[in-house]
Amino acid sequence: MRIGIPGYVRFRVGRARVTALADAEQPVREALRHGTLYEYAGRHPDRRRMKGRGDVFAAPLPGQDESVVVRHAFRGGAPARLTRDLFLPPTRGLRELLVSQRLRAAGVNTPEVVAYVTYPAGAILRRFDIATREIPNGADLFAWLAATDDVGARDVVLNAAAGAVASLVAAGAHHPDLNIRNVLVAPGPDGGLVGWILDVDRVRFHSPGSPTVRDANVTRLRRSLRKSMRLGLPITDEEIVAILDRVQELSE
Repeated sequence: MRIGIPGYVRFRVGRARVTALADAEQPVREALRHGTLYEYAGRHPDRRRMKGRGDVFAAPLPGQDESVVVRHAFRGGAPARLTRDLFLPPTRGLRELLVSQRLRAAGVNTPEVVAYVTYPAGAILRRFDIATREIPNGADLFAWLAATDDVGARDVVLNAAAGAVASLVAAGAHHPDLNIRNVLVAPGPDGGLVGWILDVDRVRFHSPGSPTVRDANVTRLRRSLRKSMRLGLPITDEEIVAILDRVQELSE
């Protein structure tokens, strides 16, 4: 069934409710034949395990060459102790899809949502999985900085990450979960590096270019960078200042 989101369809597979790109309907149906979308990705022989709030798997959907990144949604913070992965409908999957589309339209690099699938958990609550397009050869900012000590290469990575955060500001998007793991850096079409923003379901929109949004995003990223440094990430105070200054510069 087509819905009011251009390019997406909604359908059921057993008790699972699916919203997916129209051209991904059959691959998703096939993936759900023997369990959840997350279980499919976790069992795939070519899967690659990543870390998020729980394990995240990259794997191709049936009959597809390109991989999607599939994660099972968990709550964060204090509510996680009680509700863990339980959500009231329509869950945050729909919100992530709509936010992702709005960000992409505003020029923010964020992966396209391929599908999200909700599963009943009792009479009211639901669990859900979400699949986004994998960004080829991408790695989060933590992984990039941990992998190289070349000053020039690190500057290029930090500049790409700063550009991604600045694009959030230009869109008026406050990302309360912005951290070093939610900024991806990958090769761009011109051979340089490009920054991407991940896990956007909690993004809230305000006035484009808002200084308040800029300061909130910068504060959140600074906290994550300094925490990572305390935990052993090889990053200097000078580099932290440099990336935050670059965000400020690009946002003015």
